[in-house]
Amino acid sequence: MNITYKQTKTINLEQVENLYNDVGWTAYTKNMDLLQQALLQSLDVISAWDGDQLVGLIRTVGDGLTILYIQDILVLDAYQNQGIASKLLQMVLQKHETVRQKVLLTEEAPDVRHFYEKNGFESCDKGSVVAFGRFQ
Repeated sequence: MNITYKQTKTINLEQVENLYNDVGWTAYTKNMDLLQQALLQSLDVISAWDGDQLVGLIRTVGDGLTILYIQDILVLDAYQNQGIASKLLQMVLQKHETVRQKVLLTEEAPDVRHFYEKNGFESCDKGSVVAFGRFQ
């Protein structure tokens, strides 16, 4: 397997839909036009490819100067635990190494916590930082 990485916001929507559905993020795929606009308006979209097949994607929003929010990071189930998500995350972090605040919200699960901690993130339930969210 030879995974290649691309920085582009224009990706075949059928492949994007397959990726999001594969990981169970169907709330995104209920409105593919909205998801396409979200990709186009993102700060970064970096995708992982096995030949012509989209196998992973990371998407960020923010100003790229003082705040970087990692909105989506996902990898096809069949390609998980092969370092693809870590590579995508490291590419974003290297690109924005001078940005002071790099944040994300995600579900609580031992494997999720382990993934982000091994990539240098700290949970806001530790230390002096507090996180708040408002969800609809």
